[in-house]
Amino acid sequence: MIGGELDRMAMAVLQPGFEGTEPPGWLRRALADGLGGVVLFARNVDRDGVRDGVRHGAADSTGEGASAGPANGDAVAGTAALVAELRRERPDVVVAVDEEGGAVTRLEAATGSSWPGNMALGVAGDVSLTRRVARQIGRMVAAAGVTLDYAPVVDVNADPRNPVIGVRSFGCDPEEVGRHGAAWIEGLQSAGVAACAKHFPGHGDTVTDSHLALPAVRASREVIERRDLPPFRAAIAAGVRAVMCGHLLVPAVDTLPATLSREVLTGLLREELGFDGLAVTDAIEMRAVAALHEPGEIAVRALAAGADAICVGVSSAGGESVYALRDAITRAVREGRLAEERLAEAAGRVRDLAAWYDAQAEARAAVARDADEGLGLAAATAALRATPADQAVTPLTKAPLVVHLAARPSQAVGRATPLKLGQAIEEILPGTVTAEVHEDGRLPDLSETGRPLVIAVHDAVRHAWMRRLLDDALRARPDAVVVETGVPGPPAGRLYLATHGNSTACARAAARWLTGGV
Repeated sequence: MIGGELDRMAMAVLQPGFEGTEPPGWLRRALADGLGGVVLFARNVDRDGVRDGVRHGAADSTGEGASAGPANGDAVAGTAALVAELRRERPDVVVAVDEEGGAVTRLEAATGSSWPGNMALGVAGDVSLTRRVARQIGRMVAAAGVTLDYAPVVDVNADPRNPVIGVRSFGCDPEEVGRHGAAWIEGLQSAGVAACAKHFPGHGDTVTDSHLALPAVRASREVIERRDLPPFRAAIAAGVRAVMCGHLLVPAVDTLPATLSREVLTGLLREELGFDGLAVTDAIEMRAVAALHEPGEIAVRALAAGADAICVGVSSAGGESVYALRDAITRAVREGRLAEERLAEAAGRVRDLAAWYDAQAEARAAVARDADEGLGLAAATAALRATPADQAVTPLTKAPLVVHLAARPSQAVGRATPLKLGQAIEEILPGTVTAEVHEDGRLPDLSETGRPLVIAVHDAVRHAWMRRLLDDALRARPDAVVVETGVPGPPAGRLYLATHGNSTACARAAARWLTGGV
């Protein structure tokens, strides 16, 4: 193959991120040179819909002006304008985004997600509700012109101490995770956007964040087969268009990280599970693999193992890093380290995904007219669980003090800023006072017994300092209400309310419930 064709094929398998709400010059050149995809982050979302001095009204992916999203129409419309510019350079570019709903949102990063996340949907227990929520997320993503949504998470949350999955999972039961994962995929793809099940072969049984180090799943092959793989089998049976491989070490399958393992990506995913869609890596700058090899070497090894698309969250300001990846791939082909046929197969799967998206234009036009008003709040409300369940709850009638015990969010959450519980209560009870306490902080004065006390925690089961401060607060105020927005632990306080998620929708549902508004 001549050099120009090989270069374009190598560019086709890359999905880099970039800075800003306008396509930089290097990205335009790369698209002309055959770049197959891009990935959008919160930093690319125009939060007020103003670009080049012009406010862009909400529009669907067909440009027909339909409402784009429940809370962020301007931001979605601004993103759609950005995507339109990308498509002018390359009409079949695969535009990807992490839009899970719940804690992980890019298009609603400014306000937090209008939807509960996966664990809330799993607790609600209604797969038809899950399908409806995913279709509405698809409606928003389609309005932004996005091809591929890096969702849903179908990891089984086997360890409640997991620092990066948690409420992003549908739960800890493989069958239920599979049922809800399949419904989510069906809902999203009915909106004409490709879904991506992640993080293969299962990130739920880890206590390490792969953004920071390489996690290991030490379970036996039998446990992996029984616990971690069924949701991926269900996703494949539901027709999922893509699967994302996690940066995981799974010794029962291979001694190499899954991203670089032919046993995982070809033997397990392709040959055993029968998946023939797009296999994409998690971002290759994550320390789980970045600590092992240079970016070009990671890309080459992942492609050789069976990956089809290389996700690169961070690119150099001038795009040199993207071209360096291209050159590393073409050099590996010329040296015989990466088969040209394997690279051609990967590039072909990228084209196939783009062709699938093009064929879904009618589905995107239909979903643009299919608003499901109030669904996010209703779904979040369905996931609320109180202990004791049979206690007649006295609603908050006076503005409370709300103390948030706040840990640093996972890097997966990024720049999302969901409405906090105190803010949501203040919308209903003006005069509500909010205090935020971090690991090295101290509790505020809790002696004002005339003001109700609400303590909000997130994943207290994972944080000893949070449990300690919670115990201190309850000794001072045993009448306090405790709201857990993450994975629930042992109930505490006069009333313990679990939301099973920390999105804006979850905060508003909890506030309405606590104030007697449900």
